[in-house]
Amino acid sequence: MSARTLFVTTALPYANGPLHIGHIMEYIQADIWVRFQRMRGHTVHFVGADDAHGAPIMIAAEKEGVTPQAFVERIAAGRKAYLDGFHIGFDHWHSTDSPENVELSQSIYRGLRDAGLIDVRPIEQFFDPVKGMFLPDRYIKGECPSCGAPDQYGDACENCGAVYAATELKNPFSALTGATPELRVSEHYFFRLSDPRCVTFLREWTRGNDRWGEPRLQPEVLAKAREWLGADANEGGDAGSLADWDISRDAPYFGIEIPDAPGKYFYVWLDAPIGYLASLKALCRERGLDFEALLADPATEQVHFIGKDIIYFHVLFWPAMLHFAGRKTPDRVNVHGFITVSGAKMSKSRGTGISPLRYLGIGMDPEWLRYYLAAKLNSHVQDVDFDPDDFLARVNADLIGKYVNIASRASGFVTRLFDGRVLPAEEVEDGAQRERAARLAAQVADAYEMREFSAVARLVMAYADEINQYFDAHKPWEMAKDPAQREALHRVCSRCLIAFHRLTVLLAPMLPATAARVAELFGTPPLRWEDLDVTPGTASPVRSIGRYRHLLSRVEAKQLDALFDAGAEAAKPAAPDSDAGATISIDDFARIDLRVARIVDAQAVEGSTKLLRLELDVGEARTRTVFSGIRAAYEPAALVGRLSVVVANLAPRTMRFGVSEGMVLSASGEDPQQPGALYLLDADEGAQPGMKIR
Repeated sequence: MSARTLFVTTALPYANGPLHIGHIMEYIQADIWVRFQRMRGHTVHFVGADDAHGAPIMIAAEKEGVTPQAFVERIAAGRKAYLDGFHIGFDHWHSTDSPENVELSQSIYRGLRDAGLIDVRPIEQFFDPVKGMFLPDRYIKGECPSCGAPDQYGDACENCGAVYAATELKNPFSALTGATPELRVSEHYFFRLSDPRCVTFLREWTRGNDRWGEPRLQPEVLAKAREWLGADANEGGDAGSLADWDISRDAPYFGIEIPDAPGKYFYVWLDAPIGYLASLKALCRERGLDFEALLADPATEQVHFIGKDIIYFHVLFWPAMLHFAGRKTPDRVNVHGFITVSGAKMSKSRGTGISPLRYLGIGMDPEWLRYYLAAKLNSHVQDVDFDPDDFLARVNADLIGKYVNIASRASGFVTRLFDGRVLPAEEVEDGAQRERAARLAAQVADAYEMREFSAVARLVMAYADEINQYFDAHKPWEMAKDPAQREALHRVCSRCLIAFHRLTVLLAPMLPATAARVAELFGTPPLRWEDLDVTPGTASPVRSIGRYRHLLSRVEAKQLDALFDAGAEAAKPAAPDSDAGATISIDDFARIDLRVARIVDAQAVEGSTKLLRLELDVGEARTRTVFSGIRAAYEPAALVGRLSVVVANLAPRTMRFGVSEGMVLSASGEDPQQPGALYLLDADEGAQPGMKIR
């Protein structure tokens, strides 16, 4: 294959919080693919960025008393620890709040406008009378109009995947204040996705192939796209099967202004994917490359890695925007599933999340996770389960028991008895063994290219098994006792070390740090795919080996205990009936996250004489449900709008009536005249939901 030029991206994380394990899984998947392409000699521009705009960031910054730019800058400063920690090698990390993104977003918009694909229409939009602003879709909740699922956001249903307008929600309420929103009229800008030109183009594009003849969308993704697009004319379809896309938001809004439209801003989902181009443009400026020429070059391949929750935006809006603005469309959109823990969906609030920084902080090797996830990833849109027992068994069996075991056993004989000299491959491998190695390299290359990383792991570990069996069958520890077998011993151990080097090349995209240590051990340059060439006459890259040193350690069960005990330990309640005079350390107190909360709704719990169901605004993008045993002390209606104090990091508790996501604090006395009296703790007016109590 001739040299390729690739422009590769991952989905942009929203800049309102730290990266989670789902981000890391996606970055690892893309990074492995990028490293493989580079080892093959291809040029790759691998970029990422923070998705910095939108009402959630504006509101969060307002609560902290800082500008949105300062808020985003603080979040962005923490990205490096994650990316470096897991050996994720982006060439550039940017922000959608950048001059490049302003210029590109406005340019693409003008292109769509000039193509006659922008409409301006008055619409009815939800307005929060308490907050005094039009509500973004993600701050409106209610029942899904398609499946009836409760507590869904105003743009898409997490239960059935339906996409809809916020005004279609049943029983809507403001996620900011709990108020029932009012419908008010505002002029909005729309991208006419329903235009027959768009529908025709997308039907062709979604069903098309990349330049190598492979479908640009996975079968599952294409099937979903066809649901949205409907059948074409030959199939009796309707060309107007797509809804137009509302691309504007009203001030106040943190985003990019729409040209010639005062007080109007681009909806964050318009400028977010354009952030891919903005990051590439910033990289090109750093490297002295012509950005426009690079993108216009037909040989440049544009490849996106995304999660299955954002398919709609990436296979409909994004290619249509680019095409009708006169720009290159993606060659491939690679979609992956979610990550689960022991079969449960990742959820920090439910205590089933893995903190990437805690993983690193307790000393767990990032390459354990890279390999484990890779060994479960394939080209399909399937969820990946992190099972602690399976993680321990697979990493220890594959990486320690099979892979590094070869080097640790064979290297000692070579360094001790043969001054570290490794015999050339052509002297220690016969034709069948070399053919086996060539076939393996080709199979692994195909699997990497198609993102069948689990197949890579199977193929590589099967070869490692063969080499270990070869070593055991020849019993070098016995051969070393017989001077007459010294030459045969040298050949056996040399073959094993050459095979180990080969295994390392094959695993290098997954284990880059280990690969670098192995290259140093053998005294070779950084590993390249051409090191796998076994054509007769090709010089072997391995000629000697230094004294073996530790390459990878085993996973210990206590490390996994520490990884998953973090949340439970932080939420551990105090012992009952503790003495009022007992002391705690400042560290003990710091573990309790006390927050101001506003009670937006209170209802008696049917079937309980003690409990009230409280809906609390704790300054998040959603409300929390907390069950509190204060029914005897308060009428529910009297609590609505009142400030309270909540333990925000208490582990969620499943009760007969539902899941309680915290604890409101109250005081009680021992007055015999008022047995069981309770007094809800509150905060002075002026305090805002989400404020931390120190």
